[in-house]
Amino acid sequence: SFGDRKNDYAKSQSFFPSYKRVDYSENLDCNRGVQMKIYKKFMNTNQVTLFKGDCCKLLQCIPSESVDLVITSPPYCMGKAYEDPHDDIETFREHHVRIFEDIYRIVKPGGSICWQTGYHVSERCLIPLDYIIYEIFTEKSKQLEYPFILRNRIIWTFGHELNSTRRFSGRHETILWFTKGSTFEFNLDEVRVPQKYPGKRAYKGPHKGELSGNPFGKNPSDVWEIPNVKAKHVEKTDHPCQFPVAIPQRLIRALTKENGLVLDPFMGSGTTGVAAIVEKRRFVGAELQPDYYSIATERVTDAIDGRARIRDDVPVAIPNPNAVVVRLPDEFANVRMNIDG
Repeated sequence: SFGDRKNDYAKSQSFFPSYKRVDYSENLDCNRGVQMKIYKKFMNTNQVTLFKGDCCKLLQCIPSESVDLVITSPPYCMGKAYEDPHDDIETFREHHVRIFEDIYRIVKPGGSICWQTGYHVSERCLIPLDYIIYEIFTEKSKQLEYPFILRNRIIWTFGHELNSTRRFSGRHETILWFTKGSTFEFNLDEVRVPQKYPGKRAYKGPHKGELSGNPFGKNPSDVWEIPNVKAKHVEKTDHPCQFPVAIPQRLIRALTKENGLVLDPFMGSGTTGVAAIVEKRRFVGAELQPDYYSIATERVTDAIDGRARIRDDVPVAIPNPNAVVVRLPDEFANVRMNIDG
């Protein structure tokens, strides 16, 4: 079974440095020694704030240079259930121009912004939304004291999604990681992953014969294979465009310290909030849609209480070659033979 394979793999690696399940039963208010409370109105002393309403109103309440990390995935303006059907690509651009000044203002010098987007897809063409984000964030900040500097364009790839017949099926989205200024936080050891060949040794040079890797694992690179939240995924809610906890969890570990403030202006189902609580950071998020706000509140409450349903950040399952669904069906084999014949 895959479980046995995963255990064997873990034994061969001796450990899963970044893949341990976090014990968050001790997530108490760091300042007061009491159980966290969810506040609806932002105050800088709050551990958790979930604002129901337009994120622009929330941003205006947040003090300048107080946020360590912004993680979000904004609406793509493609007519989803939670979007205005009249929104289009220009709406997407206008929304980001409108919030830029407050986003820039509230992030600390040395803080980070991680904007996860995909593509705006129409019958006419496909537009990479991160191009628009990059243009707005860099152009509007380049003359400022601490310009937004792009550090990584992370590719999030996943194996399952709708299949296309007129183009190659989309199996990735992107995360733009900007820092505010040239000095920034990056805790690589917090997100290392197991090497494929941990016993590899240098074959030449002054370190010939020595182990060439890091004892705590390797850099996870800028291509992350993490299953998307569909069907029977343990984290699935009624939100149609939910991203996995593992994404913000990695970013929070790498880019902030414990008790840092994490913001998600387009909170959706509360995924970033769950990750922040699990990693013992403070969190503030906004959500306009009442149904999704309720989902986010429930999930964040579960995280506070140690009950959050989270998929462990472990390698994607390797299918059992003997499983019926993995073997080529006779019907498919016959069709292929007939075509080849």
